[in-house]
Amino acid sequence: MNARTEPAPESDAIARPPLVRELLLVAGLFLVYKFGRQLATGHTGEAFHNAHRVWDFERAVRLPGEGAVQSLLVHGDGLVHIANTYYAAVHFPATVAFLVWLYLRRPAHYVWARRVLAAVTAAALALHLLFPLAPPRMLAATRLVDTARVYGPSVYGNPATDSLSNQFAAMPSLHFGWALMVAIGLMVATRSRWRPLWLLHPLLTLLVIVGTANHYWLDAIAATALLGLALAVIPLPHRTATTAARARGSLVPAQRDEPALAGAGR
Repeated sequence: MNARTEPAPESDAIARPPLVRELLLVAGLFLVYKFGRQLATGHTGEAFHNAHRVWDFERAVRLPGEGAVQSLLVHGDGLVHIANTYYAAVHFPATVAFLVWLYLRRPAHYVWARRVLAAVTAAALALHLLFPLAPPRMLAATRLVDTARVYGPSVYGNPATDSLSNQFAAMPSLHFGWALMVAIGLMVATRSRWRPLWLLHPLLTLLVIVGTANHYWLDAIAATALLGLALAVIPLPHRTATTAARARGSLVPAQRDEPALAGAGR
C-alpha cells in the first residue's frame, strides 16, 4: 500500500484560538490562582505542624537532605545569587514564553498545554488550601539558610505582613511542576534530536528550589504526581499530516510517475 499526503502547516490544520480570548483566559486563571492562594493564609500553626511532618517523613524514608544541595550553592556568593535570581525571574517568563511559542507555532499543542497547566494549577490550589505548608527556610529543624534573605534577591517579604503571596503554600511546587510541563511540552511539540535537553530546565529548577530552601523534595514529587495525573486525563492533540511526517523524519515520497493521492490508497 503506497500513500502520499500533502503536508499542511499545523496552523492551517488546527484553528488557532482567538488571541484576545486566550489572553483573557490565561490572565483570568492567573488572577484566580493568586487570589485563591490568599484563602490559605492565616494557618501558620497548621503550616508549621505540617512542615515538621514532611521533614520527619523525608528523613524516615531516607530522602537526601536538602542541606546537601544548599551547601553546594553557598560556597560562593555568586552561585547562590544566580540561584536566587533564577528562582525569582525564570518561573513565569519561561512558562509564558512556552505558551506564546506554542500559540504561534503549534496551536493544537498550545490548547493541550494550556489545559494541562490549568488543571495542575487548580489541583495545586486545592492542595494549598487543604495542606498549608511552611517552606524549609522557615523551619528551624532543617537548619537551612533563607538564601534569598541573606544573599538576595528575594521575592518575599516578612510572612506576617506579606499580602501579595502566600508563603505557606509550599506543596506542591508549581515552580517545578510548570518547569517540568514546559520541558515535556517542548519535547512533544518538537522533533529535534536535542529535545531531551529541555529537561535541564526542570532539573535546574529542582536544584534551585531545594538549594534555596524554598521547597522540600516532597513538594516536587507532589507536583510531578499532579502533572502525571493531568497528562493521563487530558489527551494529546491528534497527529496531523505534518506532525506525523516529522515523527518519521520526512514525508513518504510519492512513486515516480504516479499521481498524488489525497488519502491512503487501498
